[in-house]
Amino acid sequence: MLGKFAGPEVVATEAVATMADHNDVSLLPEERVRALTKKGSTVDVNEDVPPRRYFRSGMEMIRMASVYTEEGNTEHAFVLYNKYITLFIEKLPKHRDYKTANIPEKKDTMKKLKEIAFPQAEELKKGLLKQYEREYAEYVIKRKAEDEALARELARQEELQVERQRVAHMQRRQQEQEQFSAFEEMIRRQELEKERQRIVQTFKDPGAPPLEGPSRGPSARPAAPPVFDRSLKPGGVASPGNNAMVDGLRQLAVPAELCHDFLKLAEANTKRAVETCGILCGKLTHPTQTAFLSSVDLHTHCSYQIMLPESIAIVCSPKFKETGYFRLTDYGMEEISSCKQKGFHPHPKEPPLFTASGHITITDSSVSVLDLR
Repeated sequence: MLGKFAGPEVVATEAVATMADHNDVSLLPEERVRALTKKGSTVDVNEDVPPRRYFRSGMEMIRMASVYTEEGNTEHAFVLYNKYITLFIEKLPKHRDYKTANIPEKKDTMKKLKEIAFPQAEELKKGLLKQYEREYAEYVIKRKAEDEALARELARQEELQVERQRVAHMQRRQQEQEQFSAFEEMIRRQELEKERQRIVQTFKDPGAPPLEGPSRGPSARPAAPPVFDRSLKPGGVASPGNNAMVDGLRQLAVPAELCHDFLKLAEANTKRAVETCGILCGKLTHPTQTAFLSSVDLHTHCSYQIMLPESIAIVCSPKFKETGYFRLTDYGMEEISSCKQKGFHPHPKEPPLFTASGHITITDSSVSVLDLR
């Protein structure tokens, strides 16, 4: 500041008004030079200080500016030259005693303004612009790198969040499947235990009658399933031999490749231990169990067999490599058609609810399996 060189009798201070910081490398080079120029232009003159004292202080200012230039302290030198110019060109001529004061140093000062201050200030300005341009270019490169790093981090965080949500969803699905499999296994074990007890009871007391389900009163006997007059059904085009009857049912021809094609479509579900049901009146997979009709299977097939007595349920067990062809017995039709329970639930084993179908023939004919999922 000027006061540092002029002594306590000279008042020349920097303005405290808020201005752009020339040290801010994010500013454009021209803006930084303007901020530094404005800093060198903030000089105040005290009317009570004789003008000649400012001229004496000016000699020290011009000397220190030269020293700063030699030391490479360009910014300080530029500020001092600008203060020198502002003081003697703009501010001091307005002093009330300027025109009447006898100032021997005035002529020398004007010479230094023309030959030193103005040329040096302009030369320093060019050097500062080049310096600030380099610093601004470095700032832009650094800022770009920081922005790209931030963008990558945000993208990584977003990917992590998506992955967390996907894993959470898979875990929920797995838990649900495990719960379902555990419940299914519990029902299977209960059915196996009841069958074991029945067998034990049979061998323990050969003369004892077979175990029966819960007793029913006369009023609780289930209603027989509806009977349809099959003679009213329009006849279809049949191949020779298709009219053969077995146990009062039309004989069914089942292509050998049917189960193979169906298991290929159900493979994705099988790997996740999920059952697959296809409508062939009807066809199901037991991915983790043997081939039998569970309570859900019984209810599913009952509706078809009511409408079409020769309907069969084909159950495939990929795990045990078993395939079963079943139909409900007459007792099974009565029991299941009158049952109002939902989901997996137990049914009495005796009399049997289902039996192997005896009215089917495995053929080499072709078949088309359509996946409507």
